[in-house]
Amino acid sequence: MLSDPQKRSAYDTRGFAGVSGFSEDELFRHVDFSDLFSGLNFDFGDLGLGMGGGGIFDRFFGRRRSGPRRGANIEVELSVPLSRVASGGEEKVRYSRRCACQECRGTGAKDGTKRHRCTSCQGTGQKTEESRRRERAGELIVRNVTLCSKCGGRGEIIDETCGTCNGTGFMERQESLTVNVPVGAEDGMALRVPGHGSPSESPGGAPGDLFVILRSAPDPRFERDGADLWRRETISVPEAVLGSKRTVPSLDGTVEVSIPPAAQSGLVLRLAGKGLPNFGGRGHGDLYLRLEVRIPERLSKRQRELYEKLRALERPGRT
Repeated sequence: MLSDPQKRSAYDTRGFAGVSGFSEDELFRHVDFSDLFSGLNFDFGDLGLGMGGGGIFDRFFGRRRSGPRRGANIEVELSVPLSRVASGGEEKVRYSRRCACQECRGTGAKDGTKRHRCTSCQGTGQKTEESRRRERAGELIVRNVTLCSKCGGRGEIIDETCGTCNGTGFMERQESLTVNVPVGAEDGMALRVPGHGSPSESPGGAPGDLFVILRSAPDPRFERDGADLWRRETISVPEAVLGSKRTVPSLDGTVEVSIPPAAQSGLVLRLAGKGLPNFGGRGHGDLYLRLEVRIPERLSKRQRELYEKLRALERPGRT
């Protein structure tokens, strides 16, 4: 499997000991896994093998490098007006985030209190359980690593905990920041803000990320459907019968629309290009008007007389 002649010779002569100084990426750099597994209909194109971000086996088998555990990610929803979706720009988001307790500076210990190394985990903050079993290929060793239950993963035992954070070392704090909403942002789109998630509970661990989920704010004028906008337009009976012109709102002002004669309730009129910008800059959606004919619930004396005359004209035998 080794394409490099020098590495191949070392492997043939000494086995794995001959290539022990090489990394996984160096050993398999020239191996075409897509060719090896082509008969299995398996697509390696989206795995990013050999493209950085860890060794090939780290990415393929999901193995993680050792080190402090990262903090948890935070998700928060941001209600964005349609006008901001159309123009793009900055919006402020507020959210609750865990941060280091100011009283104890994140130690979880009361001032003046001594801390001792946890004897259960020997200060590592982790407990490792190992089991062995015989397989046909030899002995299999399974290691299960968990947080130490005695010290909670800190590696230290505190004599007296901080009264402000109850020994956790963290407090909830309201924070705010500004995010840039892209033009035509789709409903449900997530914006990632690195390093603004929860802090790591492991010493030296990196904080998690903040994910801002964009939601279209309700608008009394329109309903959003992707880049298209829908509006319910109520017209009178004379307008439906005779047709008319009407001015309706749009995102960039107003627009005049012609209602055709004999318009039925439920008729949809399309105003091309009057919707939201398509995300990515590929034109605009449309504005759709769904007509609803309003039947008057109360009539004046004059209106009733006119409707009676109209009904008489529509009786069979009349011209």
